[in-house]
Amino acid sequence: MADRQQRDGREHGGEATPDATSGAEPDTTGAESDAARRRRRAQFLRELNEAKALRERVKPRQARAARMRLQMRMRTFRW
Repeated sequence: MADRQQRDGREHGGEATPDATSGAEPDTTGAESDAARRRRRAQFLRELNEAKALRERVKPRQARAARMRLQMRMRTFRW
């Protein structure tokens, strides 16, 4: 949720943060924005894997059932 608030440029009070952009994307080269996008994506994937691992530790039966459903879905998928 903190990431969503950062993207919106607001803190808990709803005011804009000093480092937040105002409305539009800053004028940067494609390489900088590409690198920033890759960093955000890598961060998201790390957090997603961490959440999956936590879910598996907390609810092993449900996590196993979800894995089995995914395997079945992948097995029956037609190319």
